Amino acid sequence: MNNKEFLNAVKLVVKEKGINEDVIYEAMELALKSAYKRNFNSLENVEVKIDRLTGEIKVLSYLEVVEFDEEEGLDPELEISLEEARETHPEIQVGEKIYTEITPDDFGRVAAATAKQVVVQKIREAERNVIIDEYNDKQDEMVTGSVEMEDVRNYYINLGKTQGILPKTEIIPGETIKMGSSIKVYITKVDNNSKGPLILLSRSHYGFVKRLFELEIPEINEGLVLVQSVAREAGNRTKISVSSEDENIDAVGSCIGEKGSRIANILNELAGEKIDIIPFDKEPKKYIENALSPAKNVNVFITDEKAKEALVIVDQENLSLAIGKKGLNVKLASRLTKYKIDVKTEAQAKELGINLVVE
Repeated sequence: MNNKEFLNAVKLVVKEKGINEDVIYEAMELALKSAYKRNFNSLENVEVKIDRLTGEIKVLSYLEVVEFDEEEGLDPELEISLEEARETHPEIQVGEKIYTEITPDDFGRVAAATAKQVVVQKIREAERNVIIDEYNDKQDEMVTGSVEMEDVRNYYINLGKTQGILPKTEIIPGETIKMGSSIKVYITKVDNNSKGPLILLSRSHYGFVKRLFELEIPEINEGLVLVQSVAREAGNRTKISVSSEDENIDAVGSCIGEKGSRIANILNELAGEKIDIIPFDKEPKKYIENALSPAKNVNVFITDEKAKEALVIVDQENLSLAIGKKGLNVKLASRLTKYKIDVKTEAQAKELGINLVVE
């Protein structure tokens, strides 16, 4: 490879990989320095310089200018006295260096062979950093990719410049993922390890539902409707509480849309997972009552405000609705409101000696 071809190759890498040109040259100079020392048994102080305009590569030996000390002397392979240096460089100062070119005739061939692996490694590191910098800002965000591969444990999602990992434990239970299909995913973690950028994805994370609402509901995206909390059991049910500072905006209605048009797109993405849209309330008793929907005739008593514990009394007809199948409804309501909720019928409460007056 001649100098012109070398420069063109660097420009191509810079353009295609989006890597800073200086990173490429610095990696090359470091690799060539190592190659020279290894192949020519050199212990000298050397530097390798690449001319950015011509592509010419030079190996330079240097001596550092020092004040001569008779007791300590100097190392003639590494140092030169100020007095001697000024014989050829009158303006030179202590701490500066005098360079001599020592490029071997066959250095280009040897260097190319030995430096390639190091340069490729540096380029890969730079590529990883570019990707990490880009995706660090996207952690906890939703992106769209295409399903590229799968193995026993994971799906591999093409995100453009890199690949994300969607564990099969992080998909929505019951959904079918097809190779080559476009898919929305939530980025849960961005890391840089020895094997390259690690981008972990999820479709079962509660944040995935929150981002779907932001995508589909303009009022949420514009900040007119606020998502206060999300509690999710992927594949079964999600509870999401919303509010608005504007009294003229119906937060729940905005999320549902006319004839359910807005929520329909979200339900389709979630493979039929049920969604309860709950009106947020600053009053904990009312908020808990709302969160236990679809149960009705719910009476809430805050038993320990500091520990965030509440007792809920319901009639027998609404007991199963309040608790939900396998306790799911009350569990999600508890996650949503951040209160420990104990649900009992009036009869059960009396049996335990609890006499509460319904306000």
